[in-house]
Amino acid sequence: MKRLTLIIALFTFFIASEAKGQVIYVTEWKSEANKKVYVTEMPSEADIIVFKSEWKSDATENSGIWYFTEWKSEADMLIYFTEWRSEADLVICYTTYKSEAGKRN
Repeated sequence: MKRLTLIIALFTFFIASEAKGQVIYVTEWKSEANKKVYVTEMPSEADIIVFKSEWKSDATENSGIWYFTEWKSEADMLIYFTEWRSEADLVICYTTYKSEAGKRN
């Protein structure tokens, strides 16, 4: 029974750690960022298609709808924009349509 409880607790921890919110703070420091992000113009090159929302309530987990905040303490993820694709952890492409936002295959 203890082993099952431990397995469930570990599984829940790993699922929660993989969930990424979409309230974003842009940092000036690479070492402070959770993700280094490169912006491409080509949707086919992107890991995720991002829609910038004006409303924090639109920014749900793993939706591709990002709300950029001015406050680090409010953010789910700290990102640093890099000029070099080879340095990036995540490649994004912006869209003007909310319906296009989300992960690419």
